[in-house]
Amino acid sequence: MGTTRRTSPQHAGTAAGTTADPAARTREGAEPGEAPQETGRAHEQAQAAAARLVRAGAHGVALTWVDNAGLTRVKAVPASRLGQALTAGVGMSPCFDVYLVDDSMTDSPHIGGPDGDLRLVPDPERLTVLAAQPGWAWAPATRYEQDGTPYAGCQRGFARRMAGQARDEHGIELRMGFETEWVVTRGPLPDAAGEPAYPTSGPAYGMARLVETSDYLREVLSALTAQGVEVLQIHPEYAPGQFEVSVAPSDPVGAADLVVLVRETVRAVSLRHGLTAMFGPVVDPAGVGSGGHLHLSLWRKGRNLCAGGEGPFGMTRSCETFLAGVLRELPALLALGAPTPASYLRLRPSRWAGAYQCWGLENREAALRFVAGTRNAPHCANAEVKCVDAAANPYLLAGGVLAAGLAGLAELTGDEGPRLPEPVRGDPAHAAPRQAPPRLPGSLDEALRHFAASKVLRTALGEPLFGAVRAVREGEIALFEGASDQGLAAATRGRY
Repeated sequence: MGTTRRTSPQHAGTAAGTTADPAARTREGAEPGEAPQETGRAHEQAQAAAARLVRAGAHGVALTWVDNAGLTRVKAVPASRLGQALTAGVGMSPCFDVYLVDDSMTDSPHIGGPDGDLRLVPDPERLTVLAAQPGWAWAPATRYEQDGTPYAGCQRGFARRMAGQARDEHGIELRMGFETEWVVTRGPLPDAAGEPAYPTSGPAYGMARLVETSDYLREVLSALTAQGVEVLQIHPEYAPGQFEVSVAPSDPVGAADLVVLVRETVRAVSLRHGLTAMFGPVVDPAGVGSGGHLHLSLWRKGRNLCAGGEGPFGMTRSCETFLAGVLRELPALLALGAPTPASYLRLRPSRWAGAYQCWGLENREAALRFVAGTRNAPHCANAEVKCVDAAANPYLLAGGVLAAGLAGLAELTGDEGPRLPEPVRGDPAHAAPRQAPPRLPGSLDEALRHFAASKVLRTALGEPLFGAVRAVREGEIALFEGASDQGLAAATRGRY
């Protein structure tokens, strides 16, 4: 299956940020982005939401979904028509699920071609007036068939389904949070030979870089705060022109929604400052890349299962088993979390990218890093998946990690079940050969072979979505066959 052709912004609905209880929305009412319903009450609520948008000065609403190549696609409606979109959805083709990063198309056994139509339904709980795009609002969307049944290829629906399975089968709520890293340059980089013009000249992580970009970063913070996003940190990173922002954790679907909102806010603010923001895995293959690290913690009845237990570094048995399932499935998960050939320019040893299939306590070279809570905040203990980047569809990644962890929990009987191996200390690349952990796949082709053989991910995704993801990965492998590292970086760095 290869390619076939080459005012003060405010919320109009519930805050798009975080909640103390990640399950609150789904327990109190309908699931986020529920199927369109032609009920009188639903119509009234939709019209009220539209009226609030108009009063807030919004003229249009961007309805987004993320495709299997990791690109955020959009359809927009006038604010006055939001009511119709909420109750009846917006029409769209399923063909986008087999688009590649260059906008060419492939096909898959279940999805592709000119036939079919779907309904794109915005989530009113996430409806947000955009501070950095005056006159615009945003809502992530879930996709349904024409008859209102769930669309099997919907990545957001997949993440929601996995979160529901964790809750229903194990009584566990997941809290997740993605880090967003990006690089800014003055103007675009037109080709592989283009020399980046970075707006910073100070040292890595240096205060000088914050001073150089003070107005820019202040506006990023201001816009995110106005949109109800709780920012935890924002700072310069290692590479030239590179920054990172991390936000408070949310439920898995909400965390993936925030990836989209944060990224597009950064993009909009960057453009207002004459900068180009790039979220690709690498801008310069000779330097370090940009990650999209995923933090997660498991909660049951208000207790963090990553702390207070008798397992490694205070893990409970459920936490250890969940993480053992994730660690076991990492080679296959790379097809979701490191989804482009360019991802493997970043995923290299000794670059803090997590190139080895191992875990460790606060070890930034481990693909799975456990972060113990501090003495004053033991409830902050969490795990970080480091081997992933911003080319990933965050809904696929969140759902895939959930599926892997749940597969581990499914094997837990009493005290019997998967356990983590010994934690790794130091850089695995410097370990003696017999002591070194396995290297994770070094190419998308290798990761895809693990993905194709994964019963866990195939079952969780379902055949239509599994097949579409596989087809897109195969298409991009063929697309970039023979490309130089520089050419690969140039073709992908500004696409996400």
